[in-house]
Amino acid sequence: MKTLSSTSQLRGASFWRQNFNPIRTLSAESLTRHLDAFHAGNLRGAAMIWSSIERRDDVLQGVISKRKKAISRLQWDILTMDNSEDAMQQQKALRFFYNSIQCVNAADANERGGFSLLIKQMMDAVGKRYAVHEIVYRSHDSCRISETIGPLLSAEFRFVPLEFFENRTGKLRFLTNDNDRDGIDLEDGSWLVTVGDGLMEACSIAYLFKHLPLRDWLVYCERNGMPGVKGVTNAMPGTPQWEIAKQAVEAFGAEFNALMTVGSDLQAIDLSARGALPYPVLVDRMDRAMVALWCGGDLSTLSRANAVGASLQGDERSLLESDDAAMISETLNAQVDRYVLGYLFGRQPIKAYVRLRPSQHRDVLQELEIYERLMRLGIEVSEQDLRERFGVGLVERGES
Repeated sequence: MKTLSSTSQLRGASFWRQNFNPIRTLSAESLTRHLDAFHAGNLRGAAMIWSSIERRDDVLQGVISKRKKAISRLQWDILTMDNSEDAMQQQKALRFFYNSIQCVNAADANERGGFSLLIKQMMDAVGKRYAVHEIVYRSHDSCRISETIGPLLSAEFRFVPLEFFENRTGKLRFLTNDNDRDGIDLEDGSWLVTVGDGLMEACSIAYLFKHLPLRDWLVYCERNGMPGVKGVTNAMPGTPQWEIAKQAVEAFGAEFNALMTVGSDLQAIDLSARGALPYPVLVDRMDRAMVALWCGGDLSTLSRANAVGASLQGDERSLLESDDAAMISETLNAQVDRYVLGYLFGRQPIKAYVRLRPSQHRDVLQELEIYERLMRLGIEVSEQDLRERFGVGLVERGES
């Protein structure tokens, strides 16, 4: 158990000094190279590109933030397997642990919080495939459940940027500096690794195909958005009258202007496109693709009124929220709950666990009626299943 220092602290302190913009010269060739390297276990390049895109793309910043916040705001419970004394003690230990945790960004110590921030940071795995926290435990000698059980635990979770890791062996390893090729193994119980869908791989491709035409569209507007100005005068070049006419033409502020003597001819070359421009269609297609990836809707989602950053709707919202809540809960159960309870209670069976409670996007009364009918028909229904389904925790002894 790590209780004194943080492995990631030294690297996090120098993160901003070494940072640079990885998307300034992004191209199809360089993006493909970084994505291939990510799947080969070299995570740094792709992770830095994805972080920059998340911060700078107007559509992605909105939908990603909403997806993360929707889960970080959910209520949570400490559920138990039964009503035994062991289960109640484990429940108290986990409740103290999660109420006492602190969370901080190893690369930006200004970002601090508690359990909600931990969930939001774990949700980074939905975009980047992995989200990693180092866990620094603290023992509270003054807080005990009983004389036979050791001091209760709390912890600081340090969110570590994904570019500090490599995955060349099929298991994440920590790189102590940028020049290392092979990292050091992550100690069991001291690291929390969340695994998600990795949507930013597809989003980075959409980003590239969006911003290339967006840049060309901007160039087109600069060149063709304002008409040129043509002036004609009887004055000879170099005379005061000619200079006055020249200043008048220039004062219009057009990018293209010309002053000519009578009898001169200037033929314009029209570079503007005929019909609809192709740029808006492609930009809109990529925006809608990114919204569909994060929000679960079809590509018509962004065509609705006020669609940019549209909130999750109907079945898609319920499905994604339930899946995200299950991912967070199961990750904490497997990597944190078992370790904390094992440290405090030894080899006792695990009888308590944390569970995020998804919002009610279903007809709860109808479901309750179904369960009641099943029980009236003599079909046994697990109490544990009922409690998980409806987010009802056991009442501790002594509570009113």
